[in-house]
Amino acid sequence: KMLGSNHIYAGTCRNQHLHFEQQAIRLKVSNQMICFEDRLQAQQCSNLQNDLGDFVLKRRDDIISYQLAVVVDDYLQKITHVVRGADLLDNTVRQIWLGLLLDYPKLTYMHLPLAMNAQGQKLSKQNLAQALDINKASELLSAAILALGQPMVELDQPRIMLQQAIQQWDVERIPKGIYLNDIYQ
Repeated sequence: KMLGSNHIYAGTCRNQHLHFEQQAIRLKVSNQMICFEDRLQAQQCSNLQNDLGDFVLKRRDDIISYQLAVVVDDYLQKITHVVRGADLLDNTVRQIWLGLLLDYPKLTYMHLPLAMNAQGQKLSKQNLAQALDINKASELLSAAILALGQPMVELDQPRIMLQQAIQQWDVERIPKGIYLNDIYQ
């Protein structure tokens, strides 16, 4: 199941040969299966045409899409490994397709499970999640480390806690799946 709010474009203007001015510019996709091995979520496959459809590269208001921006940005920064939230998992096939078309090097991907609120929404500003209390930074960092299945770190200053967490980090301990269980704010 895809997590995003992605709808397949019906192709309304696909072959109308409209002028580029004040139009969204979409990338036409082919009937092709794209697969990749996500380091945490296992193999992911989507058919570009059937599952995703043509997608926007530049919006009508001249804003470049996230898909194109992130692919070019990763390339320009020489990124080799991408770690994002599982809510962006379904975007990865689009990004791989763009990377192939632009002849960019293949990347390695890992999508971390999401912390959810009691209503099943990811904890985020867009879902009105409560801001974290900076005065509880050490306790919150400890909770995040444990939620990701990592060994406990000693409560200390966040900088020191992060150093310890990095030293004992083990990807194999991260919970599999797209959601973290029992993480509510």
